[in-house]
Amino acid sequence: MGLTSGNDGSDAMKLCVFDLRRGQTEGQELDKILFFNPADLPLPTQLSVIGLSEGLITFTRIFSPDAPCEVIEAEMHSHVFYEAEPDIWMVMVVEKDKESEEIWRADALRRVLKEAHSLFVMFHGSIRSLVDKDSTGGLVRTHLYYFMMDFLSDFSMGKKFQLPNFRDSLRERGTLQMLTVGREAAIEVQCLVRTLESCAGNTQCFSLTMFQDLLVSTNLSPIDTVNLFTYAILRLTPLALSAGARSWSSSSKGITACNTSAGAVLANYGSVGDQYHNSHDTSPLRNHSHPLARPLQHSKWSKGKDGFLVTDIWGVEVNSLVPKIPTVWLHQTEEKMYLLAYQHRGLTVIILIPVSSVNGEQGVATVKQQILEHASLKMFKVEEKLARGWGGENAYHVSGYRYLLVDGDRCTSRASPPGKVTTLTKESLVALSKLREEIDTEKSKAKWDSEGGEKDLELCIRAKNNAWLIARLTRGKELYMVLEKANETLLYASDAVEKFSDRYCNGSFSLD
Repeated sequence: MGLTSGNDGSDAMKLCVFDLRRGQTEGQELDKILFFNPADLPLPTQLSVIGLSEGLITFTRIFSPDAPCEVIEAEMHSHVFYEAEPDIWMVMVVEKDKESEEIWRADALRRVLKEAHSLFVMFHGSIRSLVDKDSTGGLVRTHLYYFMMDFLSDFSMGKKFQLPNFRDSLRERGTLQMLTVGREAAIEVQCLVRTLESCAGNTQCFSLTMFQDLLVSTNLSPIDTVNLFTYAILRLTPLALSAGARSWSSSSKGITACNTSAGAVLANYGSVGDQYHNSHDTSPLRNHSHPLARPLQHSKWSKGKDGFLVTDIWGVEVNSLVPKIPTVWLHQTEEKMYLLAYQHRGLTVIILIPVSSVNGEQGVATVKQQILEHASLKMFKVEEKLARGWGGENAYHVSGYRYLLVDGDRCTSRASPPGKVTTLTKESLVALSKLREEIDTEKSKAKWDSEGGEKDLELCIRAKNNAWLIARLTRGKELYMVLEKANETLLYASDAVEKFSDRYCNGSFSLD
């Protein structure tokens, strides 16, 4: 199961990033291409895909100038669009295969594009800023190539891409999964946060605390919290560290291939660009003199003896073997921050310190020492309390229900454990995917409705296998539910939702 890529079927999935402000002069069309996968497709083919995408964007703007194009369904392909930045577009073209099990929602694929862009900006800054720094496009192409290839490696299954499909219908990408804690544990967490802030002295300090793969506390903005949480899930939590170690041996060959082919691919852009501009060698690989940070590389983080996570992703200090301190950009303040991550058993604490407020490596070392002296015991205590109250991976399972709760205002979600979702039949999951597609369409219409505001919505469908599929939307919250082996009446299904809402959602989805 999966979408074949590369030599075994390069038409199955294409992903490109292009800039509508570039390459508008005849003979310079190549300039607009910032990233393309598969990278080894002939340049005329790449230009053809991007030209078609640009034409669809321009055409749809005639009818909806204020609503950017989101998806175009053709007979053989789905075209999913995401305007990441003004005039910077990301487009995914996915081949339709009637014999494949791959049934996807356009919104789920768009969330993949949005996640890739958000993470890229957190580590490298905006795409536009990189374009402006180097008019040849070499700088941004180099950054995008390595980042996107590392990002896509998480979806790679041998020679296939496993994109979000109907089996992920009870998941919501780009949301936070929260840990429910008792009053006593919450007080301990608050005390820890205040201690961490004091360890930074007069410097403003942000922190994000996680237990296992769940968020416990944060003082970051919602967008920055989602971005940092997403990265932690991918590479920093204990589960991510162990998974990376296990997968490294099987994926190292593919990553090596990415490294060795990158020069040829990027040089291809550079050499063709030279033909257009009659300029000297502008191959991006030959132009960047500093090590390029690749934060999504696998198995590059490990736990040090003092409990802090260490990595050499950002290179090493000049005339030294000491790794450079990881850095990220905050969305809210547009400030560059040092990233420190401390881990004790299932607890991961991420601390962000402004680069401009401390004296480089020496200043960060001082803050780390303060944390070890004044906060480490508190972190041990918090981890112990959270572990004692943790119900395991099935902590949020509700017997008889398979559900997804989404709070759009808080960017949070809660769902049935993956192991429980796998008990659902394919028929139920496919039907739920189609139901969510309908909901996505209604949400998109409401978003651009002249009246504005959110609308309450309820859909209840009886699937061919007699399962009930239910969706309720109200006041920014969404509930999706599958009831298999349920009573045949609609009244039964409605009562089941009411009971769930009253007991687990404080009545948010009750009709009364």
